[in-house]
Amino acid sequence: MTDALPVNDYVRKILDARVYDAAVVTPLDPMRRLSRRLGCDALLKREDLQPVFSFKIRGAYNKAARLDAPALARGLICASAGNHAQGVALSAQKLGARAVIVMPVTTPQIKIDAVRHLGGEIVLKGDAFDEAYAHARALEAEQGLTFLHPFDDPDVIAGQGTIGVEILQQHPGPVEAIFVPVGGGGLAAGVAAYVKFLRPETKVIGVEPVEAACMKEAIAAGRRVELPRVGLFADGVAVRQAGEETFRLCRDLLDDVLLCDTDAICAAVKDIFEDTRVIAEPAGALSLAGLKAYAAEHPARTGALIAIASGANMNFDRLRHVAERAEIGEAHEILLGVAIPETRGSYRAFIERLGRRVITEFNYRYAGPGDAHVFVGLRLRDARAEKPKLVAELKSMGYGVLDMSADETAKLHVRYMVGGRAGALLPERVLRCEFPERPGALSDFLDCLGTDFNITLFHYRNHGADYGRVLFGVEAGEKDRARLDDRLARLGYPYEDETDNPAYHMFLKG
Repeated sequence: MTDALPVNDYVRKILDARVYDAAVVTPLDPMRRLSRRLGCDALLKREDLQPVFSFKIRGAYNKAARLDAPALARGLICASAGNHAQGVALSAQKLGARAVIVMPVTTPQIKIDAVRHLGGEIVLKGDAFDEAYAHARALEAEQGLTFLHPFDDPDVIAGQGTIGVEILQQHPGPVEAIFVPVGGGGLAAGVAAYVKFLRPETKVIGVEPVEAACMKEAIAAGRRVELPRVGLFADGVAVRQAGEETFRLCRDLLDDVLLCDTDAICAAVKDIFEDTRVIAEPAGALSLAGLKAYAAEHPARTGALIAIASGANMNFDRLRHVAERAEIGEAHEILLGVAIPETRGSYRAFIERLGRRVITEFNYRYAGPGDAHVFVGLRLRDARAEKPKLVAELKSMGYGVLDMSADETAKLHVRYMVGGRAGALLPERVLRCEFPERPGALSDFLDCLGTDFNITLFHYRNHGADYGRVLFGVEAGEKDRARLDDRLARLGYPYEDETDNPAYHMFLKG
């Protein structure tokens, strides 16, 4: 990193940024449907309309265009799984330079093809960004290439900050808050530097996924922290550690950092589609999820709320997962596990007691003469208000009720496995892990477990992301726990123990 720049210097760099040879001025569109629903003036800054469908072209081109002739002639290199890669590739194409793009082997083909179409030389290395980054740095040294950092660089930050210039020009009226997605922090730092200088009364609020909150953790700790792992659903912001310079600026300039879960992000993807007919990528909808959370908590407002739609490089296969989770994120759907008597007429009686509510899912399989366990999804107008009343009503009728609306294992796996009860088993341990989408991943998993653990349960579903999610069980008692943990640690896949998960006990445990 270079020496830290004062905010005034960043404002000058932003106003002097060279972005429009490659980028375009994007519109600030009203979200009319959402504004009516939230009772506020909600607007969307449409960075999905850039030539590479992401804001990343701004910072990448500003950095590349300011390189001296020898640095440009040596060629550019970066590590990225998507949007920054396309930004660097297009910048190199515009400037007549070579571009080497190092991407994880798990990168979806749609993004690899996009970079190749722009003339980038693709090198696939590692399962995740960290391995790709290390390899890019090694190639930089070996071949004398010029490295373009995705966020922790003053020229990249300044390029992203031009979004702040456009927002204030396009909306001269009062703005209460601007919501910015945060990964490494380049976009948030650039926008905050300009907006807080010109309109200090306007809040600039960062938004991160719950599973990748590197900036919020860093600000809380007063120093940069490295997360042990990050969730990859919003892959565009799946960063384990904020940048050095971006942390300094965000710590001093952001008014807050909000966290949003997967369901809220999926609901925001749907909101953007309903107002614009565009499908944002999860990271691209993240800031709108934050805007919605803020609007719910702050009914008294003094100006517009603006979210930056940072990108639309959505892998098509991921849409099924988004559609499944959007209803829950909008508080329109709940998932319940209900125990009903396994007697004649009880099934029909239960359906009648649900009334005229829309049933979105109903899974059941006979498992014996005791209670029957039903996995049921219901669409409600306002789940937050209606769910407690419904649960209390069902319990008062003698039904056992388990609310699974916030249970990741239930939503990702159990709903597809209802009826798969095992017979008599020795002690079973159930775990949930993220599984890299690459050739040989399953074989590596099985080889690591070896032949001395009996697999009792396995559910995998491709969600169109870089990582799949797996629920698996093994026959293992307390004496086997340390040995199994050691095997899993050697494998290196992040995992959670779900042996005590109530949805597993209700529907799958033998």
